[in-house]
Amino acid sequence: MSLQLFDLSGKRALITGSSQGIGLSLAEGLGRAGASVILNARTASRLEEAVAGLKAGGIEAGGAAFDVTDQPAVAAAIDRIEADIGPIDILVNNAGIQRRAPLEDYPVETWHEIVRANLDSVFFVSQAVGRHMIARQKGKVINIASLMSEAARYSIAPYTATKGAVKMLTKGMCTDWARHNIQVNAIGPGYFATPLNQALVDDPVFDGWLKKRTPAGRWGRTEELQGAAIFLASAAADFVNGQVIYVDGGVLATL
Repeated sequence: MSLQLFDLSGKRALITGSSQGIGLSLAEGLGRAGASVILNARTASRLEEAVAGLKAGGIEAGGAAFDVTDQPAVAAAIDRIEADIGPIDILVNNAGIQRRAPLEDYPVETWHEIVRANLDSVFFVSQAVGRHMIARQKGKVINIASLMSEAARYSIAPYTATKGAVKMLTKGMCTDWARHNIQVNAIGPGYFATPLNQALVDDPVFDGWLKKRTPAGRWGRTEELQGAAIFLASAAADFVNGQVIYVDGGVLATL
């Protein structure tokens, strides 16, 4: 009986920014828990490759190519998915970018780029999907926050600002939508070995610092985020709302 609480059979999940890395791993985890998954990216060719890989593993998967920073495109895409494929029961807002530079030299256009990708996209996609969830009086939204929702490092202040905002937007979405039986929570990954972090993984100085700084003594593996996503997407989390679950190997727990 208890395992049934985590069963996602019959549910449909949209995961943004999911052609690789954390997003693709989350899609795989939700798919293996029984959900039908819809991957998203801007590049159709990469999306098709990712979808084919999931299907080869026995997961029911499809793709929806659209730019999450383009509000009219987002609205049209969500309406199209709802009409042609079916209701979105679970939304994972994973799309995001990183741009490093000292704050005093940070280009204004890059500031706007990272805000659009990391924050505006969460608002655009959540609003479009949320309207359908409100009409059905049920839904699950999982935002991907970050360790940097709570802490900062040199040269990534704008990224930190966007992820702090995602944490608070999660709380605001919960406050507005919990009355509609919609649960909105977030996952805050620590340092994971992904294409986004490859330069850091390959840097022996940073790699050494990270392993010493993290109580677990290593980088995270993307599949280690799947359990938190399955939990937040499932009936087991029906009274969990407005929370951020940090999956960071213990970084935030220690100085």
